[in-house]
Amino acid sequence: MAGVTALVVVAGAFAANAATSASADRGHGPKTVKVTLHGVDGSKVARVTLRQAHGRVLVTGTAWGLTPGFHGFHVHTTGLCEADAAAGPFTTAGGHFTGGLPTSHSDHAGDMPSLLVTADGRAYSSFVTDRFTLADLRDTDGSAVMVHEGRDNFANIPSDRYTSATGTVPDTTTLNTGDAGARAACGVID
Repeated sequence: MAGVTALVVVAGAFAANAATSASADRGHGPKTVKVTLHGVDGSKVARVTLRQAHGRVLVTGTAWGLTPGFHGFHVHTTGLCEADAAAGPFTTAGGHFTGGLPTSHSDHAGDMPSLLVTADGRAYSSFVTDRFTLADLRDTDGSAVMVHEGRDNFANIPSDRYTSATGTVPDTTTLNTGDAGARAACGVID
């Protein structure tokens, strides 16, 4: 995914630079956001921190109590996480945040690296992205961080399912969601 860099070792250096540049970022709103994600049953299942500096956002997250395996991890367009929504859990958060561009999955600005949940139900993620700013995510209707029940194929999965007379082409569901399945946890970006 262009624009996203997996980062663990450099995270400490980024945090140090963020603290050093705090004066340059003053007056433009908070540069750190902490998000608590809740499962469908209302239990707290994750904490995600987004810290902005130098035109990039460091995303770090810790999750617990999730099903082992890979899970889709995205920013969604609307800051509304209703577990009892009529169309299904957390569907009120809208689709993937695209940054205003008419793109398909995995080119959405809110498409993030998948979470790998270990056998004990825990996950940790840390990466840097330049695909969005905190101001982008705090637009008039807000945004949400979402964990999906299934793995994300980033709309790049060769399969008989996508074979047609015109060749191998992902279907609309895959282009919109990466086939990550139902929404398992959601947290509003304040």
